[in-house]
Amino acid sequence: MYYSDEIVEEVRARNDIVEVVSGYVRLQKKGGRHWGLCPFHNEKSASFSVNGDLQVYHCFGCGAGGNVYTFVMNYENYSFPEAVKMLAERAGVALPEESGSEGARQRESRRARLLEVNKAAAKFFYYQLRSPHGEIGYRYLKKRELSDETMHRFGLGFAGKNGAYLVQYLRERGFEDELIQEAGLASHSEKYGLNSQFWNRVMYPIQDINNRVIGFGGRVMGDGEPKYLNSPETPIFDKRRNLYGLNYARKARSGNIILCEGYMDVIAMHQEGFTQAVASLGTAFTAEQAALLRRYTETVLLAYDSDGAGVKAALRAIGILREAGLIGKVINMQPYKDPDEFMKGLGREAFEERIRQAENSFFFEVRILQGQFDMDDPEEKTRFHREIAKKLCEFSEDVERDNYLQAVAEKYYIGIDNLRRLVSSYARGTGLAKPIYRPKSGIQKKKGPEEGARQSQRLLITWISTEPGLYGRIKKYISAADFTVEIYRRVAERLFSELEEGRANPAGIISMFEDSEEQKEAAALFSAMLPQLDSRQEREKAFQEILLSVKKNSYEHYISHMGADMGALARAIEGKKALEELAGTHISLD
Repeated sequence: MYYSDEIVEEVRARNDIVEVVSGYVRLQKKGGRHWGLCPFHNEKSASFSVNGDLQVYHCFGCGAGGNVYTFVMNYENYSFPEAVKMLAERAGVALPEESGSEGARQRESRRARLLEVNKAAAKFFYYQLRSPHGEIGYRYLKKRELSDETMHRFGLGFAGKNGAYLVQYLRERGFEDELIQEAGLASHSEKYGLNSQFWNRVMYPIQDINNRVIGFGGRVMGDGEPKYLNSPETPIFDKRRNLYGLNYARKARSGNIILCEGYMDVIAMHQEGFTQAVASLGTAFTAEQAALLRRYTETVLLAYDSDGAGVKAALRAIGILREAGLIGKVINMQPYKDPDEFMKGLGREAFEERIRQAENSFFFEVRILQGQFDMDDPEEKTRFHREIAKKLCEFSEDVERDNYLQAVAEKYYIGIDNLRRLVSSYARGTGLAKPIYRPKSGIQKKKGPEEGARQSQRLLITWISTEPGLYGRIKKYISAADFTVEIYRRVAERLFSELEEGRANPAGIISMFEDSEEQKEAAALFSAMLPQLDSRQEREKAFQEILLSVKKNSYEHYISHMGADMGALARAIEGKKALEELAGTHISLD
């Protein structure tokens, strides 16, 4: 759904960022800002800043930042249209009717109806479990040591001993047969007519990240087959692109997500407080699910079954996580088979310790690989070392590969130089990777003045946006072209243009960036920590130094990029004149 800039800005302006963030984070006012513990990473001291004057937030710890839209999108993991809708509803702003083609409206209407029929089915299953008809299912869940609260939280239910009951229930509520079939809740046969495949099963509603029921999993009571039965693929249920429990796990703020194999593993872990647990939906872990997880975390802990099949699945998942750029670690389930059994056997504290001890995924792969060789046989041992070299070549970055090379050499008592030669030889022979480059000296190059120049530019934008009246006194000396980082220059162009019109809207400026990383960087420009000085003279001196630093860096930048560019030459000459004039000018902050 597209919303006009006017609507987007009206909704933003009607939602004070301090009030919105206060609904999620405990804030305390210090100076001109509000501070709290960052909800996007674990910390013990407050580094999360909310600026009510500029309507922006920024974390000095993890770098998160943006405006009220960015916050809601990152915290709730909403899309931009979803964030607009949520904040519009909060502020009482009426959004325009959705536009689009007739076909698009019909598809959206159909999706809404599919969600409705699934919701109705979930209610049916829920009440069946709590009726005499669902006693067998309720006893099963109680035997699995689930509390009533947990059953309620996950909406667990029961499908009665006749699949016709669900169809009858849905028909009575106005759902047509075609819709019931399209939702995957029933199928038609000559013998039984329209009948649900879900019967005599404990039912696990599957929800998307917005808590909407999109499908079901059912566990048969007794010895029937199949033991677990999931909804088929539908227009709203794609097994490859969803994860069980993610609607809760995305809000866990634990710094990681635990990936399990089964629904009961997830539920048992949530009951013990590990609300970051999720599971794939009756299929092997997929690249699409890894991409989904990447939206919420950088670290995935695998809590797969400890048997052979679980190890095989973990090895496959590790490769997928690595391809997605995620850090994978493996939790040791021994002496139990899965998280559910582990939790019942050893409890929460023991599992917390296993999380702390989670094994690096590469070392897990090597350890499993070692089990395939007889380490007392020199030939077998050599083959094992070759396989390690082969795996080391999977790292594309020289630094990362060399770090693992050193760690593996130490862990398995392999001569580091011998292993390095083996890796280099294998890499050259296969073309899998470049030979590792080893610098002859450990001396590192000193950092240049680039970060100092960036800091001066950030400070200047923050200072001007905080005290807009300063712009009129410095605009003859400074322009957007003096900001040598592209995103800084774009922000300065918009800010200076607005200041020329007598207004400044930092939160609105952030909205002009679509990329989340650019939004963070733009928010940081309005959130730099200005010098805390007591006297006016000290503040004026500090401001003058920042201004001179920006101008000097700009002049040097255009000099170094001049070449045959006459435009750069002209800017350099103008910059030198302005720099000389600025150096002899006193700028008052009164």
